[in-house]
Amino acid sequence: MAARKTNQKKIYVLDTSVILYNHNSIYSFADNDVAIPITVLEELDNFKKGNDTKNYEAREFIREMDRLSGDFILTEWLSLGGKLGRFKVEMNGKGNLDAVQILGEDKADHRIINSALALSKQNPDMKVVLVTKDINLRLKAKSLNLHSEDFQTGKIKNVDELYTGKSVLQGVDVAVIDQLYSIGSCAPSDFLKTDPIYNHFYILKNGKHSVLATYNPATLMMERVEKTAAYGIRPRNAEQIFALHALMNPEVKLVTLQGVAGTGKTLLALSGALEQKREYRQVYLARPIVPLSNKDIGYLPGDVKSKLNPYMEPLWDNLKMIQNQWEETDKEYKKITEMVESEKLMITPLAYIRGRSLSNIYFIVDEAQNLTPHEVKTIITRAGENTKIVFTGDIFQIDTPYLDTQSNGLSYLIDKIRNNPLYAHITLEKGERSELANLANDLL
Repeated sequence: MAARKTNQKKIYVLDTSVILYNHNSIYSFADNDVAIPITVLEELDNFKKGNDTKNYEAREFIREMDRLSGDFILTEWLSLGGKLGRFKVEMNGKGNLDAVQILGEDKADHRIINSALALSKQNPDMKVVLVTKDINLRLKAKSLNLHSEDFQTGKIKNVDELYTGKSVLQGVDVAVIDQLYSIGSCAPSDFLKTDPIYNHFYILKNGKHSVLATYNPATLMMERVEKTAAYGIRPRNAEQIFALHALMNPEVKLVTLQGVAGTGKTLLALSGALEQKREYRQVYLARPIVPLSNKDIGYLPGDVKSKLNPYMEPLWDNLKMIQNQWEETDKEYKKITEMVESEKLMITPLAYIRGRSLSNIYFIVDEAQNLTPHEVKTIITRAGENTKIVFTGDIFQIDTPYLDTQSNGLSYLIDKIRNNPLYAHITLEKGERSELANLANDLL
């Protein structure tokens, strides 16, 4: 009996949020069966037009369903191919309970629950599970005695163990610290018992002696990290020194900076880009648009530029902070103005990057925690020759309803791509905005 229960096939019922997160989600359930409520297809019809990623996901899923169905009808179980299970479209039936009647409203979510309840009634020997990224829908389903869970593909296991990019080592031999200062490098085996991670950062300490170092994948040596400024911005702590080192290292093509508000993520990324402006054709600073109060930008007054200004203002603030280090008559101040006017430096919504070449570009993606893993992959795969991509964000401050600390694109990227010679990451912990901002982060 125990063996039968372990190997028992399930029926997974997919919500619209899962498909908009990943149009290939239908292939993520091994040999189990997958059901798509007809209401989900109705909702996808509303998402198929537009240029956002969710519109792309909706269109791709609809095409995939059409390809899989061929000349067959979708209300019968059809094979997903290979060793995978079957799929079908489930009509709006009812089980032993009626979600619309119990929850008091005829809405899409409740009809989707009813489809899952109907499948439970039709298949009493199989476990039916509603899969959705909508937390409240999961709670409603569980309240009606229906199994429900989050979509696990693209979700990291433990955010508390997420890679930080740095280590603090106490009791390091003073001779090693002195060698890093005098020669600039040493063998990792001089103080490490395990294999080092590529481009990982270390704070080596022994009493009052300390040094900052990183493991260089090209030389396979531990090298000292020096404190340097970038376009007038000087790092204020060890993590910021590490961040600037990664941002200005030409061998590192992909950088992620994670940290709470006020740690300097966007400011450092932008100053690093400006310092290297001669090395790249353009600097793009982009961020995803998360609609205010769940309303599309079409609800906002004015032309496209006016509609987008509220979303782009934080990026302009960082640029002005760098620019205002100088007087308006200084050449550094004028150079930034010239870069903006000539579109050498572009601040733009992420959606507006589509279709543009990403060759010879320094590309900063701000608020990357609001992207899905698929969106992050799409951005990186567009990189051409001599392109550097920087993702910044705070995984604990997510503004989209179907992402969380474990399933957002920034967490996924940090977890999956560590220990690659082209990649460096640092988690910024200390706020440097002001004493008042630090007080709010620590105590409120």
